[in-house]
Formats: sequence, structure tokens, C-alpha cells
Amino acid sequence: MARAAQAAGVRCAIFISTDKAVHPVSVLGATKRAGELIFAAQDRAAREAGRATRFLTVRFGNVLGSSGSVIPLFTEQLGQGGPVTVTHPDVERYFMTVSEAVRLVLMASAEGAGSHGLAQTFVLDMGEPIRILDLARRMIRLAGLEPDVDVAITFTGLRPGERLSEVLEGGDESLTATAVPGVRATEPRALDPALLDRQLATLRTAVDAHMDGDVLRALAEMVPDYRPKQPQAPQAGWPSLRVVGEAGP
Repeated sequence: MARAAQAAGVRCAIFISTDKAVHPVSVLGATKRAGELIFAAQDRAAREAGRATRFLTVRFGNVLGSSGSVIPLFTEQLGQGGPVTVTHPDVERYFMTVSEAVRLVLMASAEGAGSHGLAQTFVLDMGEPIRILDLARRMIRLAGLEPDVDVAITFTGLRPGERLSEVLEGGDESLTATAVPGVRATEPRALDPALLDRQLATLRTAVDAHMDGDVLRALAEMVPDYRPKQPQAPQAGWPSLRVVGEAGP
């Protein structure tokens, strides 16, 4: 996508990332972080070559009401009389609305394209993270019911690749204020585009060969703070990387 944007003379390309890209513990987070690095390298290369196209990143929290969001799930479970399911009593997440997510992208394309900052990642100030258990109890009460009396709350356990809390900036990053109130930006560490190209080639080879372990190792090379677990046999109903590769994208 970055190469296509460059070839088409696009003024600004925006990569949509997630807070799960910071110190990633899942393939989702690692691939999002890899995407951030690719765009950062492309932005540096474009600036050094005097090309006009900018490559910037926005980092989302959980978007309320989006597909897979917890609020539609809780609403559906309440409509069925419960129980409401929470993975862990202490799990918490940052939240943003759909309109905030859209405005962040538009702001990045407008503000970032004219900024002197290099390879910036923009993050919305989402306030303090919200404990999911508190959110579940609040939604039950808003429905006119009493938690643990009228509607049970059950804990299902953290799923593989999940963690209790998310963070918005990595150890080598420092979020600073921008000209837009409520939006901060960070400039990542220097990157070696040639090294990144070699790492991408290694990752592509592993994916084409459907080698689960090699794919994870290649991701870990690109994203040094990602520590993948050894791949296990797929659970019933879950395809392996090999099956996904053979079936198509």
C-alpha cells in the first residue's frame, strides 16, 4: 500500500494501528507494529528523497460500537437474559467513539501532512482506561437490573494473546502535544530501510512456505519486543497458517 501510494503521488497515506502494537503479545499486535515500522521507514525515505508523499500512523484504542466491540456483545447478552461474560475481573481498555476515530484519521491527514515531524504516530487522549467489569455492571444497571442478582457476570479467562492492560507508547517513544487539542504524537526511533526490506523478504518467504514457526520468528526479528510462543496444533475449528495460506487471503 505504501508503494502504491508513492507511485500514485498521494499526498498523505495513513496507517491505522492499535494500542496492541505497543509491546505486542499477539500476532495482531506484532503485525500492526510491523506496519507502523514500514510506514515510518517510508516516511523517512520520502523526506530524504524530497518526495511529497507523507506516511503517517494513527493508534486506536477500542472503538465503541465497532464490529467485535464489547458493548454490542453486552447488549446482546443482556437481551438474552445473561450471563454477561468478562474475561478477567481486572482487565481494562482504552475506549474511543467512532466519530473520534474518524476525526483522528482526518486530523492526521491534515495536520500531519503539513507537519515538520518525521514518521509520526498520532494518538488520541482517551483519558484513563476503563475496567471492563465496571462497564458490564454499569450496562446492567442502565437496563434496570441488578448485577449478580438479576443478571450473572461470568469470567471466561484471558484468551491467548490478550493482556490485562494496554499502553499507548513504547519504551523508546515519548508522546508530546500537537497543535490539535487532545491529540499527541510521537516520532519513532531511526530505522534502517534496507534491513527492514530484508526482514520483510524473510517474512514473505515464511508465509509463502506456510511455516508457522518461521513466520513467528520473522515477526520477532522485525519487532524486537515481540516474544512469540511456539506455535501449537490448531484447535478444532481454527485453521492453521498452512490452511489459511492454501485457501487464499
